[in-house]
Amino acid sequence: MKRPDSKAEGPSLRKGGSRLRQEIWSPSTESVAKTVVGDIDAMLGYWDKNQRCRFANAAYLKWFGREPRDMLGIPIHELLGPIYDLNLLHIRSALQGEVQVFERTIPLPDGSVRHTIASYYPDVSNGTVNGFSAHVTDVTRMKEMELELIAARRQAEHLATHDYLTGLPNRVQLTDRIQSAITRAKLTGGLAAVIAIDMDGFKLINDRYGHDMGDQVLKELAQRMQRAARPLDTVTRLGGDEFIYVAVEMNACDDLYRAVNRMRMTVFQQLTYRKAIFHPTFCCGVAVYPWHGASPVELLARADRALYTAKRKGPGEIFYSRAT
Repeated sequence: MKRPDSKAEGPSLRKGGSRLRQEIWSPSTESVAKTVVGDIDAMLGYWDKNQRCRFANAAYLKWFGREPRDMLGIPIHELLGPIYDLNLLHIRSALQGEVQVFERTIPLPDGSVRHTIASYYPDVSNGTVNGFSAHVTDVTRMKEMELELIAARRQAEHLATHDYLTGLPNRVQLTDRIQSAITRAKLTGGLAAVIAIDMDGFKLINDRYGHDMGDQVLKELAQRMQRAARPLDTVTRLGGDEFIYVAVEMNACDDLYRAVNRMRMTVFQQLTYRKAIFHPTFCCGVAVYPWHGASPVELLARADRALYTAKRKGPGEIFYSRAT
């Protein structure tokens, strides 16, 4: 078969392209297009340079409670109501010939809200902007998934740095908290204390009443410790019934004694749970910056040794490390 020459092929394609466009926009195809535009859940509209509606699809009924025929000629500020001012900059920019794509939360007639992405496309003819078409898509589910992912990430970060049972900071944060206390003490010329705490006889609670009750008692003790600590102090659970109390911004030994005694008085109060009565006490060992160490590792080690000395002395005892 003889191939057509290139000269004949070009005009034939151009004519074919014209026929193709005519076929695309045949009456039957136009009917389908109107059906698609009418049924689509996204809002499709056209707004002239005076910000009045010249076209709106059926989605405006679901979103704003307005029939498309009622939309014709309506000012955009009347339709948008309280969110008009939020959209005004985008409207003006579109009427200046700039494409606009932005997020917006739209309240619906039933009281719910939709998270949307709105796109404004300027209608430019011979350098003049006649208006703009608007395409507003519902992205509520995607927004909800995004918020769920953010919440899950925050929860994971919290669990990585906080004790799962008591909600207190865990040992992951402990070194940073002690270092921060040391830095603050250096700047102010004051003291910082690391206080190792071990509850007395806690194993007996687990053995007699079970670990579930033991967990509830630990939660209550952790809350008491948080109440006793000052806003800048830190209470950390190391695990089991062991805690670290980091006390900051103390100017003298008296401040330290008051901090330790406040912790003891708060925790040592009678505790009743499921008709069982407990009288919680703890032993503690105290190490102070700058007397007993200049780093978190040194202070923790000295506090731990002091704790074991206190435990040998008996329940409820305190031992303050001695200067080296």
